[in-house]
Amino acid sequence: MASITTRHFLQTAGTLVAGLVLAACSKQEPAASAPAAPAPAARIYVVGTDAAYAPFESQNEKGEIVGFDIEVVQAAAQQAGMDVKFLNTPWEGIFNSLGQGDRDLLVSAITITDERKQTMDFSTPYFDAQQLIAVKKDSKIAKFDELKNLKVGVQNGTTGDEVITKLQGKDSANVKRFESTPLALKELEGGGVDAVVADNGVVVHYVNNNVNAQFKTISDASFKAEQYGMAVKKGNADLLEKINKGLAAIKTDGSYDRIYAKYFGAAPAAPTAAASK
Repeated sequence: MASITTRHFLQTAGTLVAGLVLAACSKQEPAASAPAAPAPAARIYVVGTDAAYAPFESQNEKGEIVGFDIEVVQAAAQQAGMDVKFLNTPWEGIFNSLGQGDRDLLVSAITITDERKQTMDFSTPYFDAQQLIAVKKDSKIAKFDELKNLKVGVQNGTTGDEVITKLQGKDSANVKRFESTPLALKELEGGGVDAVVADNGVVVHYVNNNVNAQFKTISDASFKAEQYGMAVKKGNADLLEKINKGLAAIKTDGSYDRIYAKYFGAAPAAPTAAASK
């Protein structure tokens, strides 16, 4: 066997070490796997409501928004696979909040009218309503025409406001406008107005829950039937389809009737049909 000199051994060893180092340096590390993308958050639709119109919408002692309208939306949204949250929105600015995109949907005992249809779209109707007159029990008022020259309280911008303005004239100083119907009824209780004209649901609820006010209610044949609808921004067909799908489902499965009976004592007499606060 040939002898290996120290120098040759060192050269050979150095070459081997260098090769091992280069091999180690050139070895590819396995690529780290990218973290899984988080699932997109579910869309939450913002619902505007003027929570001062019991039993349709109001705030309880905890500050929670509750009422007939709220439960109808919640039930319909669940059927349509939607997540919703409610934001208290003053009536006077509620339609602007929809037009500006601050609210996706409005539910606030909103009567469907031809004028409103020009700037927003409505769901299928979900509640039948009619104007009602509230007066003191000892009042001699018996019909709507007798309010012609009297002081009448209404909620500003509602259909009650519209009918009394039409009766008395747009410049009448006797039309007293309030931010909410309960405020108008408080004014009646204090003698500041002779009558209040507002939707039947809220008037009956107030009278039944404020017996010491000593009110009575008067219906009038001249009052046209009205219907409430949920409002979406003009042209938002996708959201409108979801809402209508949910409403149809809760009317079919009995959920709507149960909610109605909870707030009004019995299921509605007949299904809501299309027609015109």
